[in-house]
Amino acid sequence: MTEEHQTLALALFSCFVAVTLGITTWVSRHRRGSAEEFYAGGRLFSPLENGFAIAGDYMSAASFLGISGLIALYGYDGMLYSVGFLVAWLVVLFLVAELVRNCGRFTLADVVAARMRERPVRIAAGTSSVTVSVLYLVAQMVGAGSLVALLLGGTGEAARAWTVVGVGALMVVYVSLGGMRATTWIQIVKAVLLLGGTLALTALVLVRFHGDFNQLLLSAAGRSGHGEAFLAPGLKYGGDWTARLDFISLGLALVLGTAGLPHILSRFYTVPTARAARRSTVWAIALIGGFYLMTIVLGFGAAALVGPDAVRQSNAAGNTAVPLLALDLGGGPDSTGGTVLFAVVAAVAFATILAVVAGITLASSASVSHDLYASLRRRRAKPRSEVAVARCAAVGVGAVAIALGLLAKDLNVAFLVGLAFAVAASANLPVLLYSLFWRRFTTRGAVWAVYGGLVPAVLLVLVSPVVSGGPGALFPDADFRYFPLQNPGLVSIPLGFVAGWLGTVTSAEPADRAKHAETEVRALTGAGAV
Repeated sequence: MTEEHQTLALALFSCFVAVTLGITTWVSRHRRGSAEEFYAGGRLFSPLENGFAIAGDYMSAASFLGISGLIALYGYDGMLYSVGFLVAWLVVLFLVAELVRNCGRFTLADVVAARMRERPVRIAAGTSSVTVSVLYLVAQMVGAGSLVALLLGGTGEAARAWTVVGVGALMVVYVSLGGMRATTWIQIVKAVLLLGGTLALTALVLVRFHGDFNQLLLSAAGRSGHGEAFLAPGLKYGGDWTARLDFISLGLALVLGTAGLPHILSRFYTVPTARAARRSTVWAIALIGGFYLMTIVLGFGAAALVGPDAVRQSNAAGNTAVPLLALDLGGGPDSTGGTVLFAVVAAVAFATILAVVAGITLASSASVSHDLYASLRRRRAKPRSEVAVARCAAVGVGAVAIALGLLAKDLNVAFLVGLAFAVAASANLPVLLYSLFWRRFTTRGAVWAVYGGLVPAVLLVLVSPVVSGGPGALFPDADFRYFPLQNPGLVSIPLGFVAGWLGTVTSAEPADRAKHAETEVRALTGAGAV
């Protein structure tokens, strides 16, 4: 990219950073320092505000950069991510949103601990939440590195590494100083910017093809090198049975994983009532649905106008398809329009990454302090000491995410998020649904459900083609592939549910039916909710 591209994109991004740091500073001066303020923003947000914040949390770098890139490279098969990410919200709306808001206080573990022995349950759920959050953070870091590599013409490896470090440092500042209130307003600002930028690009693509979506698809297929196969299932997940099973595994992970994401569940505690949580979800579905429909247009637009070969040449995983599309729509690399549009898209993508990492870091630091730290202390932790631990935890989580982000720099960000969704669906969803709906569920069942899904999911990823045995793996020169699928969800999600059932039926401790009845009434009516 030219120096003009770099300067303008960095100037726009600097404006966003300045605004968000201003929000964080203002909030830090007006906060009360309580745990409720830090974790839940004082529960003062309206359904509309929280709906925008949820959408901002969910529409990550994986959505904006990764999905469009996969569609540009693989056509129909890449659309699975758009469909899966959207359909998942029906599970959240009908099974999770109101019940979680009524039963919990700050984290997923609060819901489970309401009717179980707290210490083992909080340690298990806290460990799982931190694992999912770190995996999700890695995807955002990879997205940031890909953008910088594109800005610097693919030659700035050192600058790419320093950008990942800078993003990590900024997210620690947001969380440590501003807590949930600042993070929520950052998400709202980012959601407006992202939806506006995506809408503008979608309109420009459709104008280029005179509003004829069929012509867009035919042009994308013609330039893809695969012909009509580009518009049919099977280009990425077709052929042998391994690829087909990978397709099913990924679909399960995407549809079931959202309801187990810690940073999404924590959003339901920022509103005053369960009804507000449900209305927040409806707003989020409307915003997210429109966004994912537009990513389909952007993906096929990139295939038709930029071409899969040019996308791969810029980034093998396809993460830079949307910025390249913006450059073409604006008039090309040497045009003023191309420079401006590219800079706007790059700045919006950076803003997306910063906002999402802030939300995920807050959720993971809350799990460390409110669940792990509070459980491991012999005496009950004071709220202020919990908040202090959460701020320190943000630094540790940020450091781990930075290191893994540098290691996984060549993987597609949407694919990385698919792994995080698989772990969330395997470890968090079984224990959450059993706690809410199964009367006989016990403490042993809860612990087994978490570890029975978490451990297999992580181990299967480590011995999968993602880590070794191929040119696109983390360690391409090594080969310790023993599990053929790239996404472990098909195996690990059922194992989580089975482990929870097995732990319950083999437990000598009877289920506390009185606590279950109390939790059921609280979940359905809101009586006694915090």
